[in-house]
Amino acid sequence: MYLKIKRLIDIFLSLTGIIILSPMFLILIVGIKIDSKGPVLFKQKRVGINKKHFNILKFRTMRIDTPKDTPTHLLKDPEQYITKVGKFLRKTSLDELPQIWNIFVGQMSVIGPRPALWNQYDLISERDKYGANNIPTGLTGWAQIKGRDELPIEVKAKLDGEYVEKLSLWMDIKCFFGTAISVVKSDGVVEGGTGSERRGESRQKSGFQQRK
Repeated sequence: MYLKIKRLIDIFLSLTGIIILSPMFLILIVGIKIDSKGPVLFKQKRVGINKKHFNILKFRTMRIDTPKDTPTHLLKDPEQYITKVGKFLRKTSLDELPQIWNIFVGQMSVIGPRPALWNQYDLISERDKYGANNIPTGLTGWAQIKGRDELPIEVKAKLDGEYVEKLSLWMDIKCFFGTAISVVKSDGVVEGGTGSERRGESRQKSGFQQRK
């Protein structure tokens, strides 16, 4: 029953967000176009509810001459490919804003496990153990406020499982406000896989560090 209520909340919040944030969208679009050549949006195949694939939307943060199909952390110098506006978007997580549309059309939820890349087989497999692939993926979630990019795959999947087990309006409220705090503090963000060697190896194994 809560999943149905959750969907109604998603529609209301995403539609409200599109209307209220439209001026910010316009400013960011202009900034991206002035800063570098290429499309405004970046599309990437992700795994949604029941492991169905969809294209997640983000604002482009990297130059169009970035080597294709190469994880960010495997680039010789990731920083040289990230645009000036892109650095700001990544630091503030504003590059995620276009996913409001993914939420509005029902491909995602505001709160839920972050959608894995289609080839992030280890994370998908781990989530299967907890039923975390059987609920809507989210713009943010329980794992994001507990560590974001710093978490090993096993820990991330376990936290996603905790969210599934405790799925409720109160859990979503905690995730929502916890995310706001994490974004302000930039907790757990590892840019371009430049964190510890252990985290870098985990990203290389799973292939989920995205190229924007």
